[in-house]
Amino acid sequence: MQDEKDCTAFNTFGSDLKEARNALGMSRRVLAEKVGMDPRYLANIENSGFIPSLSLFHQLATTCKLPVEKYFYPELDEKESEQRNRVKLKLALCSEGS
Repeated sequence: MQDEKDCTAFNTFGSDLKEARNALGMSRRVLAEKVGMDPRYLANIENSGFIPSLSLFHQLATTCKLPVEKYFYPELDEKESEQRNRVKLKLALCSEGS
């Protein structure tokens, strides 16, 4: 069984969750109530990097509209970033030529 410390794809889950929750205008207490958890545990996930159970992760991610594939398939996110950077570069070159 893999140790939680080896799950590097989940390193940003807490901060991503906090950012998404704030963007949705939801307090920590409201989100915790929606998914049936203690607000203190939610604070530990957001601030201390705790990794929730799979079912709780799913509830939190879907409630806050986070892309779950980012955490299970991090290589897709890297590939997308590379493509995004190429597109940005092409757009920048096009705008310079104008």
